[in-house]
Amino acid sequence: MVHVLSSRTLLRPTDPERSRAFYGEQLGLAVYREFGTGPERGTVYFLGGGYLEVAGRSDEPPSPAVKLWLQVADATAAYEELTARGVEIVRPPVKEPWGLIEMWLTDPDGTEIAVVEVPADHPLRYRP
Repeated sequence: MVHVLSSRTLLRPTDPERSRAFYGEQLGLAVYREFGTGPERGTVYFLGGGYLEVAGRSDEPPSPAVKLWLQVADATAAYEELTARGVEIVRPPVKEPWGLIEMWLTDPDGTEIAVVEVPADHPLRYRP
């Protein structure tokens, strides 16, 4: 097995500036680093234990198979904060049959984003 030291998800949006405005301003993700200028400019955002890099440009939106999963402490508070910032929510927070509280939204290219709260009594909170 390769010893992985770090990881990140790479997105090549159809409109990089629009996507940076979405992830940085509307979602409010903190910037880890920025690099390059002009069309080569890239921004890497903190995603809890990982990173999201928005860089380059693509003529096609990402595959519908690509989805982001963002865990938050309180999905209802996240819903209120994001709607106040003008983020269009596809589905507000709902407790799923598997016990997680999930809210869904999409980025400007249609990439689906699950914003998830793991309740205190959920098995994901425990490590055997």
